[in-house]
Formats: sequence, structure tokens, C-alpha cells
Amino acid sequence: MYCRHCGKELNENADYCTSCGVATTKGDSYCGNCGSEVAKEADVCPTCGTNLKRGVGAPKSKLVAGLLGIFLGVFGIHRFYLGYTTIGLVQLLVSVILGIFTFGISTALVSLWGFVEGILILCGTVITTDAGGNELQ
Repeated sequence: MYCRHCGKELNENADYCTSCGVATTKGDSYCGNCGSEVAKEADVCPTCGTNLKRGVGAPKSKLVAGLLGIFLGVFGIHRFYLGYTTIGLVQLLVSVILGIFTFGISTALVSLWGFVEGILILCGTVITTDAGGNELQ
């Protein structure tokens, strides 16, 4: 991980750059993935191909997303909240429509799926950003 403001290499868990003091989520002069200098208007890093445009909209809450996953994950509500509408719709349809035909077995499986995702969101391991690319706060 590299500072997007000065291009210096960062500790993976760093919140701020030790060289320039800028938050790791700020800056647009360097690629955060490879450290290459990039044009401010670039959408993709020309060196490694990483998407540089992050931060569309306000960041979402990790706590809210996790709790929605735990308690309402059977309906994919946490995915809708994070902006991942396609997979949220899949979870909803599999839970409701297939649940009718499988006598609730698929509903129970989707419920478990949502519960596990909720826990993983709270732990910050699998789902760490919303659909706009913002880090969960």
C-alpha cells in the first residue's frame, strides 16, 4: 500500500502516512496500489490498472451494514445498503421465491449466508468497501 498523496510505502494498517501526515484515503497524485505517479484526472493507474476513482458518495457505516447482515441478511438488506443491488436482489429472490418451493430450506441457507456476511463486515475482512469504493467507517 502506498500513500496516494506522496507515493511513499505505507504499513498495511496505517491510517495516516508517516512521511506527509495525510490520511491514507486522501490524495490523487500517486497510485495507492503500486506507488506510481498518476495524472490527477486519471481513472485507472497506467502501471497496474487499479481503479483510482474512489469515494463516490458518503461512506457507509460498518456497524450498520454488519447488523443489517446479521438480522436482515435473509433479505439481502445489507447488500442494498452498501449499494450492491444485484447480489441483494439475488439474496432476496432466492430467500423468498425459492423458499416457497423448497419449504424454507433456501431461506435458511440465505439467512446463514447473510449472518456470516454480517459478521465478516464487522470484522472488516471480506466486504470492506461499499459499491462506490468508499471504505466502510
